[in-house]
Amino acid sequence: MSSSYAPTIGLEIHAELKTQTKMFCNSKNDPDETNPNINVCPVCMGFPGTLPVVNKEAVKQVLRVGAALGGTLADYTEFDRKNYFYPDLPKGYQISQYQFPLVSKGSLRDISITRVHLEEDTARSQHGGDGWSLVDFNRSGIPLMELVTDPVIHDAHVASQFAQELQLLLRYLGAGDANMEKGQMRVEANISVSKTKDFGTKVEVKNLNSFKSVEKAIEYEIKRQTEALERGEAIVQETRGWDEMKEITYSQRIKEDSHDYRYFPDPDIPKFRLSRVDEFSSKHIKNSLPELPWIKRERLIRNGLDVANAEILVADHAYASLYDEKIEPIKDAKEKKIATNILLTSIRGMNAGDSELARIGDSLAVAARMRASGEINSSAAFTVIQKVLETGKPFKRIADDMGLLQMSDSGSVDQIAFEIVKENEAVVNEIKAGKEEAMKYLLGQGMKKTKGAVNPPQLEASLKRIIFP
Repeated sequence: MSSSYAPTIGLEIHAELKTQTKMFCNSKNDPDETNPNINVCPVCMGFPGTLPVVNKEAVKQVLRVGAALGGTLADYTEFDRKNYFYPDLPKGYQISQYQFPLVSKGSLRDISITRVHLEEDTARSQHGGDGWSLVDFNRSGIPLMELVTDPVIHDAHVASQFAQELQLLLRYLGAGDANMEKGQMRVEANISVSKTKDFGTKVEVKNLNSFKSVEKAIEYEIKRQTEALERGEAIVQETRGWDEMKEITYSQRIKEDSHDYRYFPDPDIPKFRLSRVDEFSSKHIKNSLPELPWIKRERLIRNGLDVANAEILVADHAYASLYDEKIEPIKDAKEKKIATNILLTSIRGMNAGDSELARIGDSLAVAARMRASGEINSSAAFTVIQKVLETGKPFKRIADDMGLLQMSDSGSVDQIAFEIVKENEAVVNEIKAGKEEAMKYLLGQGMKKTKGAVNPPQLEASLKRIIFP
């Protein structure tokens, strides 16, 4: 691919919002419902004569997203009809926002945002192998947030990172689960390439349902457009799909412009002055925000965590909460590092869920202190942690009951060392002859003899005193 062509990328990201009911009716909003056409009513099925009523919680959630992004929250807003025909859109139009979105401007990961608005989701078409299609209206009318970036992205990986950070934000705010595998968050990428500062012809790649697909589809489309231009071909403004198996984009339809949708204000929904609703005020919305992902990330790194561990905690609210509550207050740097390692390797490696994490409590600090002081070795500590997660009993009590506290008094350790030397004369002679690595075998015998209870450094020191008096 020629480096003389520069790509320009803009993203449109749709995310279903986590509300009790749908956007314009009281049908249940349940993304996990598997039986078709259960959560439906005349409003979300588009029956003639029905009237929509705006979901207040959905409006609030979008305003909170806008505040987190540093955007401008609207005072005046209205809903519009976006007219187009598709089998999963029974009214023949989608209720969306056009000229007066809830949020304008803002940024995320240094990428500027054009707008964030609110609309309703469509139904879901299901196609059979022998030519038939059915429509499930459970998803029809679910509150859908759409975020549109400025066309300022120039790299596929940056685009994927932006989408991942937005997913984190939605989860932190409780606005949505944004599970891409379930279709709760869908990414569309607008891509063009050009040799000049002017934009090239824009191609939209629709419904990318994983961060990996976002990156690969953009990379493929940049390559496809560049090679076409180098052959002297014109790029067609169109909508394309992404084939995950073949890892290629394919043409779906000619891309529409905004005027093709014939937007006009929905006559059934009143206009809104949000400043007249106290809980929609900018001050109230901003005060409702939790610690945001990027602020948490900066705090964790500033307090000594490396970037990789900070990312793990930022991405997992339960682990981050446990870290903040039980590990962050630890004063001793060595103990704090050990506790962090236990949490992010041992406990996370066991795929501990919320219920198990609730049992760990103060045992993290105790385990770290006992490891730092040499009262228990790493292998035994892992065994005890497993029991703590299973039973919720205190760490030290389990270690005592299981006989896993390390033998550290000099008399007992010396006695074990004498026995090992006596039982392994050949190995001792190898060590005396200069084969230092043979010492590991003696240490292993000591661990075996004491079932892991002996302190390895102390045992090694004792062995050396006996072997080299």
